[in-house]
Amino acid sequence: MNLPNPAIVAQASVRRLPRPALILLCLAFIGAGFIGRDGWRSADLSALGFMAALQRGEASWLQPALLGIRPDFPALLPYWLGAWVLEIAPAHADTDFWVRIPFALLLTIAFIGTWYGSYYLARSPAAQPVAFAFGGEARPTDYARAMADGGVLAFLASLGLAQLGHETTPALAQLGFTALLFYALSALPYHRTGPALSAVVGMAGLSLSGAPAVSLLFGLGGACIHAIDKRTGAEEHAPVRNTAAEATALAVVALLIAWSARALGLWVWKVEWPALSWDYWNGHVQLLLWFTWPSWPLALYSVWRWRKQLFNLHISRHLSLPAWFIVTSVGSMLLSGSPDRSLLLALPAFAAMAAFALPTLRRQVAALIDWFTLLFFTGCGIIIWVVWIAMQTGVPPQPAANVARLAPGFDARFQLLPFVFALAATLAWAWLVRWRAGRHRAAIWKSLVLPASGASLCWLLLMTLWMPLLDYAQSAKTMVRQTRAIISADQCAAVMNIDVAQIAALRWYGQLDLRQATNAAECPWLLTEPAGNAEISPSIDRSQWAPHTLVQHPVAGSEMFWILKRLKTD
Repeated sequence: MNLPNPAIVAQASVRRLPRPALILLCLAFIGAGFIGRDGWRSADLSALGFMAALQRGEASWLQPALLGIRPDFPALLPYWLGAWVLEIAPAHADTDFWVRIPFALLLTIAFIGTWYGSYYLARSPAAQPVAFAFGGEARPTDYARAMADGGVLAFLASLGLAQLGHETTPALAQLGFTALLFYALSALPYHRTGPALSAVVGMAGLSLSGAPAVSLLFGLGGACIHAIDKRTGAEEHAPVRNTAAEATALAVVALLIAWSARALGLWVWKVEWPALSWDYWNGHVQLLLWFTWPSWPLALYSVWRWRKQLFNLHISRHLSLPAWFIVTSVGSMLLSGSPDRSLLLALPAFAAMAAFALPTLRRQVAALIDWFTLLFFTGCGIIIWVVWIAMQTGVPPQPAANVARLAPGFDARFQLLPFVFALAATLAWAWLVRWRAGRHRAAIWKSLVLPASGASLCWLLLMTLWMPLLDYAQSAKTMVRQTRAIISADQCAAVMNIDVAQIAALRWYGQLDLRQATNAAECPWLLTEPAGNAEISPSIDRSQWAPHTLVQHPVAGSEMFWILKRLKTD
């Protein structure tokens, strides 16, 4: 039997995922990566530099800049948030921790927006499961709650969320506001005030975070879907509301926000048309497949199983709204110079679409997901532990030799607290695998428990056991220490052609007085990027500057700069 609605769900299948377990899982993922690390190359460090420049009064709040260098992608709100936190942070506080607090909250908003967006989409009449002849089908609220649990698990399991979702960059702010807007458009048929305000905040936040075009497209597309969908509740006979007027108001607000973003200089045309080459399309397709795993195969499965609702004349909000967000984000990925950061905005919609595959999964498909996830994440966890043991003891020798080769000069030291957290996470994974192998097969979200937990496990292990190694490889503190050993705090240094992330690191961690070369006639030092073969650039006036030290990153050898000393003149 091929029904228009493929969801055949009994009440026993919509049991609630225990809230303490779900909250703890999300908090573990969010906390790991925001706590106990330095700023990483290069977007993360650059953003810290722009925030500090605003807080020190060295740049205009409407035009963030670092030594006159503007961000590659214009944004305001993310830098404002960081600068405001720096203003209120206690003296001698760990600024790396404090400045990440608003971004951790934005990631939390992304989780909450995904859950509630999936919940309200599952409440729509077309998404409800088939009614049984003698009763016993899932109740609408319980069904929607179980689907929302599945949506947030799919969101958590997405591989592309980990590092980009823990940086202090405009990309994370865009993700948080996208999820807020996704929730608002999903809940608009059921409530007015809360979703309407959330829609305004979401579109305004997206625009101020550097994505006004995406904000406009999300808003206009959501307005069209809301105008077509006349029903305003979970019941088939819910009262009809004037959705056309509401959609018109939403579209007008989207246009006004876009106009305001243009007035603020945030609407910068940076389209890069897709290249007609194998390397381009192969790279982008691989990025799409890995970045959104495991949500994309489930989303495709949803499209197939719900195809009779997706391609008919009547709007199905639970399919059309996620589809619009996905198409817009993927289109932005193809036209953007930062495809991974653009694709980040598709994850809430991919997760919601993936959730609608859960009621239709065949037992063989669910078993395949479980076995693949079990083998993949268990293998990843074992590799992380083996390499950590090798770093601590030198055994096995091959992983230890690989670390020494890839990170020369790194000194591994045992840290008790990270080890305890890593051990607890590993034991929790073992218990979860044992639980999943038992007879707990009724809940429709069960197939996403292992992917979400496995992704959290590996991310937590990396952010505890491997954190010193990753900090050594990704931060710029080693270069800062080398520079501070030469240039004292009471001296200034001119900079010429230095990467903005390196400038940010020298200002953030080294507290160095850096100035543009055109405005630093009294500075005794000059920092400049080398030419080919690490030679001093021919543009340097050798009658004024003499080479002193070549500062090079211990892992990323291509990152280097010369420290030149001003020659004394008679």
